[in-house]
Amino acid sequence: MDWQAARVSLLLAALTAVLLLPPGIALARWLALTRWRGKPLAEALLMLPLLLPPTVIGFYFLLALGQASPLGAWLASNLDLRLVFSFQGLLLASLLVNLPFMVQPIQRAFAAIPHSLREAAWVSGLGAWRTFLKIELPLAWPGLLAGVALTAAHTLGEFGVVLMVGGSIPGETRTLSIAIYDRVQAFDTASAHAMALALVFCSVLAVALVFAADRKRPLQER
Repeated sequence: MDWQAARVSLLLAALTAVLLLPPGIALARWLALTRWRGKPLAEALLMLPLLLPPTVIGFYFLLALGQASPLGAWLASNLDLRLVFSFQGLLLASLLVNLPFMVQPIQRAFAAIPHSLREAAWVSGLGAWRTFLKIELPLAWPGLLAGVALTAAHTLGEFGVVLMVGGSIPGETRTLSIAIYDRVQAFDTASAHAMALALVFCSVLAVALVFAADRKRPLQER
């Protein structure tokens, strides 16, 4: 087991889930309630990370934020921030790739809340913000749990974007998925097997949490 890679993977998964949760909730609720005509286009754009090959996303990330790009050069010269082959860049790419995994379960949870409950809360004197905190969030918690679990699990297993944006720098950008690839290349199948089993366990645990949360939803939301 490559414990350095495990630490990087766990840190990346935790930060991705934590940082994506607030904007994920806001975007998911807006998509669940909006009647904007452009909603199908917004949902299609949200789906792109699920449909495009990870190498495509990594390639455009490099074009947009590499030091050869105007923005990348400006960040490097003015802020001393290099987003290619660094943990910061890996985290940013992870946020972009995992957005649909966070948003979609939460969107379904908000969409399942009857609008009559919001209206009843408003009639009872609760404002929009207090209705969101006291009514909507408690009812949508299974979606939030599912979003966090799926985001963390997918981050742990991501390979293509990680390899293109972060490379394989020990202790900084080498994740478990990259370490498995390196061990297979070196014909160290025992180490690769141990790390692969760890990722399989994390994925099974995430899916189990999703289904367990779904069973906790009230029957009227299903």
